[in-house]
Amino acid sequence: MFVHSRLRRCERVVWLAPSRAKEASLSTPSIISIVDDDASVRASMNNFLRSLGYGVHTFGSAEEFLGSARLNDTSCVISDVQMSPMNGLELLANMRVRGYAVPFIFITAFPDESIRARAPKAGAACFLAKPFAMPNLITCLEAALPQRGGVATDRSV
Repeated sequence: MFVHSRLRRCERVVWLAPSRAKEASLSTPSIISIVDDDASVRASMNNFLRSLGYGVHTFGSAEEFLGSARLNDTSCVISDVQMSPMNGLELLANMRVRGYAVPFIFITAFPDESIRARAPKAGAACFLAKPFAMPNLITCLEAALPQRGGVATDRSV
């Protein structure tokens, strides 16, 4: 791929891997809905996922997400487990009852073994204990969204 000669050395260029560029141009970005009662977690994941080319919506509670107009355009939900009044597992169950089959990735600062065991049985695609490494989140998203077109490749000029 041609990189314009006027780019300064410190600028970063993000492009699609050539073998997947055509597919990505034909697809729309996956929309990730982040549901977490911790504003700093929502903000950091929002910034990180947007930098990878995902569309992102953030919600401070399960109820806020369920009451939003974003249910139909969500490709994947990343949800905290420990929230109140509705926790992440209850959110997943509520979504399934409503007929939404989007993948769920659970994150928690309290990785209780009983919850870790219940999450996959409830239909979770992935379970991460906070703090987690962002590459682990990427691995979970790739598993949850195998149909996503285009792989962003980050290169320094």
